[in-house]
Amino acid sequence: MTTSTDPTPFATLLSRCAPEWEAYRQHAFVRGLAAGTLPAEAFRRYLRQDYLFLVHFARAWGLAVYKSRTIAELRQGLDSLKAIVDLEMGLHVDYCARWGIDEAELEALPEARETMAYTRYVLDAGHRGDLLDLHVALAPCLVGYADIARWIETQAFTVRGPANPYEAWIAMYASEEFQAAAQAERDWLDARLSGQTAGRLDGLAATFRDAVRLEVDFWQMGLDGAGA
Repeated sequence: MTTSTDPTPFATLLSRCAPEWEAYRQHAFVRGLAAGTLPAEAFRRYLRQDYLFLVHFARAWGLAVYKSRTIAELRQGLDSLKAIVDLEMGLHVDYCARWGIDEAELEALPEARETMAYTRYVLDAGHRGDLLDLHVALAPCLVGYADIARWIETQAFTVRGPANPYEAWIAMYASEEFQAAAQAERDWLDARLSGQTAGRLDGLAATFRDAVRLEVDFWQMGLDGAGA
């Protein structure tokens, strides 16, 4: 009999990738954000490449629209696509400007290998699979950033407020709005993962694990480019 203490299907999937998830959540880049000690150029490198990631993230939600089989799924994909293109990208451009990165520079950027590897992996997962495969490949970003923000808020070494130059970044992902969006995605995944065969779950766990590993590489890319 299922009880309220039983792990949800998505939590079970995540537990199968626990070492990779913790490497992602507690990466040195994240710790630097929390403590306010991350080198500024590492953050700028991340911001530049994150703009390019958002472009492909929008493409992935466009693919989600194509892969949808119900009106509800169509609306979900379309809403996510519009939120990125009409709102999030503009906010990202404005935030980059505060760090001395203008829109012309963002549009002229070459993609880092880590950006290409991650974004193409997500798109490939969606192309060769169904909507659930695509959502699982996307989950480390949406669900992961919400989890990371919650983790940051619980750490004794975290600095909040004006003393931390990354306060706005932390606040954005810790916000009720972002946390609610992440929870909605968890709920969607719980509903779709429930009842899947063991073999199907094995494949989805492999996709999720690889996407998380690529998120770790994305953090590391920022650190490696700190002196660039």
